[in-house]
Amino acid sequence: MNNNDPIGSAVLDFIAGDVNTEITVESNLTEDDFIPVSYLFRKEDEMPEMELLALDMCKGAILDIGAGAGCHTLALQDRNLQVTALDISGGAVEAMKQRGVKQVMHRSVYDLEGKFDTLLMLMNGIGIAGDLQGLERFLEHAKTLIQPKGQILLESSDILYMFEEEDGSVLLDLNAGYYGEVKYNMKYKTQESGWFNWLFIDPEILEDYAGKHGFDFKVLFEGEAGNYLARLTLK
Repeated sequence: MNNNDPIGSAVLDFIAGDVNTEITVESNLTEDDFIPVSYLFRKEDEMPEMELLALDMCKGAILDIGAGAGCHTLALQDRNLQVTALDISGGAVEAMKQRGVKQVMHRSVYDLEGKFDTLLMLMNGIGIAGDLQGLERFLEHAKTLIQPKGQILLESSDILYMFEEEDGSVLLDLNAGYYGEVKYNMKYKTQESGWFNWLFIDPEILEDYAGKHGFDFKVLFEGEAGNYLARLTLK
């Protein structure tokens, strides 16, 4: 197993019976967090309303980007939809194959060609853009991956609340770039992902960037913690 594949190693250990395992998440923004690996294996009846709405909106040939352990892909398969899972984690890809995912690819979305009707990006999937410059790169590449009437269904969050003071004011370092550009490091046992950039983007700025790159933008669902589900379609 690759030494920098903590998520892949964790999901394979879960399948092998280590059901209480968790992934440590370090960030430059908050104290360490922990992801119970069991959450990556949730079934459709355990999914939040936002994810269920996204599944309902999927159509045609679907690409599940950053599919992880494959919970959304399997839910779509169970609905007899045509779905391909995509992940850069070799362990996650192996886990999905073991779980019965029919079509799975081990590669970066930027190395992918082809046409899909739906790009599905749940669990803050647009975070793979890394930063605002990366968002522009992703949107341009996404246009090569979707059919003329295709769609991108993505989840993200406005994390401005994390910078609020007790009196309700917001303290931002204007020299530090966009506040939604976060750095993470994933750790599991002896493995680490290494620090990487991850993007949380508020809907207003995402709408601006989407319009700039030829997409119409619509918020489909807003959660209680700044998270939301959006739909991008080509103009």
